[in-house]
Amino acid sequence: MALTLDEAVAQLGHRLSPKRRSAAARLRRLADPAAGPSLLDALQREVRDTRTWETQYQMVMALGACGHRPALGLIRELAQRPFEATMVYVALGDAIIRLSTPQDTAHPLRWCLEAGTPMLADGALRAVAMQRLPLDTATIDYVLDFLDPLAPHDGARFRAAAAAAGWTGSRVGEFLQGCAAGPRADVAGAAASSLQGKYQTYSVL
Repeated sequence: MALTLDEAVAQLGHRLSPKRRSAAARLRRLADPAAGPSLLDALQREVRDTRTWETQYQMVMALGACGHRPALGLIRELAQRPFEATMVYVALGDAIIRLSTPQDTAHPLRWCLEAGTPMLADGALRAVAMQRLPLDTATIDYVLDFLDPLAPHDGARFRAAAAAAGWTGSRVGEFLQGCAAGPRADVAGAAASSLQGKYQTYSVL
């Protein structure tokens, strides 16, 4: 039987990392704002142990799903720390976008792209795609400028191609056509859907 909200919150303090991780994953699925403070406290403890990166990943993702904006300061600080397990950066980039105000996606997105950490940029673009966030023309141009020098197989192109169904402008069409003709099947598929103005549903870890 799935954990209740209260049970999952209590399990964040379990002595075993897999138990804490499953609790965080459950809270991520529940996406209840009430879990935010407990998740933030748990993450502050968890990041002291570099071995539990998978648990840290789920806690960060859960904070984003719960919309706990007081966590944004810690998450941005963590985004500037060195992590051997780079998947943590994906969660951090995702959460930075989710915890920012929908009216100001441009600033946190640029911040993630400018950080020089590819997986952070990937996570931020993933959140834009998953939430189908609209971007203004200047931000779209900035994203496309960021993507332009990347290799055709780079995963960041997939995230952008998936998000671009709701983007406008001549450069967007050129970008998507290039992706649709590229060598990577998932990028080409996402681009083909976006060229038709259709968002696809993508699973995330």
